[in-house]
Amino acid sequence: MDKPTLYIANKNYSSWSFRPWMALTGTGVDFEEVLIPFDYPGGNPDIKAISPTGRVPLLQHGALKIWESLAIIEYVAELYPDAGLLPRGRAERALARSVSMEMLSSFRALRSACPMNIRRPKGKIALPDGVDADISRIETIWRDLLQQSGGPFLFGAFSGADAMFAPVVNRFDIYDLVSRNDTLAYMETMKAHPAWRKWEEAARAEPWIVAEDEV
Repeated sequence: MDKPTLYIANKNYSSWSFRPWMALTGTGVDFEEVLIPFDYPGGNPDIKAISPTGRVPLLQHGALKIWESLAIIEYVAELYPDAGLLPRGRAERALARSVSMEMLSSFRALRSACPMNIRRPKGKIALPDGVDADISRIETIWRDLLQQSGGPFLFGAFSGADAMFAPVVNRFDIYDLVSRNDTLAYMETMKAHPAWRKWEEAARAEPWIVAEDEV
């Protein structure tokens, strides 16, 4: 089987890239990585030449191009059904898809106020309306799934659903947004994953600064 290629942007800032990269790396899927850095304010023409949306992440497998993080994870889960990107049980797969889609489509207040930034020193900021509700909902999702599965990840073993929430783990951490013991324990589990550590090391070594994401 031909090895897929994953196009991503800056590891320090690109939450959308982090999700599929974490999912594929964390489950041992072999892929090629191509990083095309952000180039604000006009955008990077190299991204526009690769991606039909002008954005990343994008997975290329032969002539096929798949964009959007969750679509990439779902496609690779079909390519490698034994990798563990999706839980094995039908009910668990349905739940994983539900919470992953909710992550993809919701929590706009949190995303806007607290951009992902691996290098940012930990510290609180003033939070606009809506962020506390987003935090509460995410904590509820995590708590319910961890109680059902027994942990240490949302569905027991690491899966694509955990990867979908990886940028939130960074946001909760660097903006000091949460204090519940169960939330903090899950965050520490995620941050200890070898894939997370590999991404973090590369992000901290990057030279690029994106002013829009420095809060």
